[in-house]
Amino acid sequence: MSDDAGTDALPVDHWPGGGADRVGRVGDDHGSATTNGGDADGVPDPEGPPAFYFDFRDPASYLAAERVIQTLPVATPWVPVDASRLPGPHAWEGFRCEHDEAAWREAIARTAAERGLQPLRWPIEVPFDSTLALRAAWYAKGLGRVVSVSLPAFRQAYAGGHDLSTEAYVLIAASAAEMHPRAVLQSLERGPIVDALTAATDRAVERGVRTVPAVWTGDRVFHGDAGVDEAAAALAARQPSS
Repeated sequence: MSDDAGTDALPVDHWPGGGADRVGRVGDDHGSATTNGGDADGVPDPEGPPAFYFDFRDPASYLAAERVIQTLPVATPWVPVDASRLPGPHAWEGFRCEHDEAAWREAIARTAAERGLQPLRWPIEVPFDSTLALRAAWYAKGLGRVVSVSLPAFRQAYAGGHDLSTEAYVLIAASAAEMHPRAVLQSLERGPIVDALTAATDRAVERGVRTVPAVWTGDRVFHGDAGVDEAAAALAARQPSS
């Protein structure tokens, strides 16, 4: 199943907090027009601009992923990147004490509840090693299924409480996009997949992405879950008035 159907590939009533307001626009590997960064032959750039950068190890990326498609006013490619290689600072670093970390987790869980998402369940370790899941997402991106794999992967982690450093949970997420487990497993060690993730992370740094989640609009980078709203306003201001 390709994500050419966008989020409609998942029945609305299966979305957390389902309902018509959860239906988004196409968001899977659909870049912008040539005037905003597409190729000269008119083929959209699968890395934008704009582009949504994320890493499964970051719970704020989960919050952003659940709403980015319906919040941004233009179709936006999803780009998995290795947040451990971004310059930061990262939300999960530098807690002064256990109370600070507990408050951070509570804020994430409260936001998820306010948005009607499934009750948040934490993996044993946060941040976990997301390398396998990121590679699987890059393999899916080449097939036009990055959203169809990434949303189930996020839900495995933060609604199921499963560590995505485990192959089994990555394969469960991939199965939601009807991807064959053997093909996914083979992709995890393929040089082109590993190189694609590395190169995308390098490009993200060059574009000014410091941490995730982030939305790059071509001239600015908006960081954090709140950055999705800021990016949406900036992109909407560029749209021609009717």
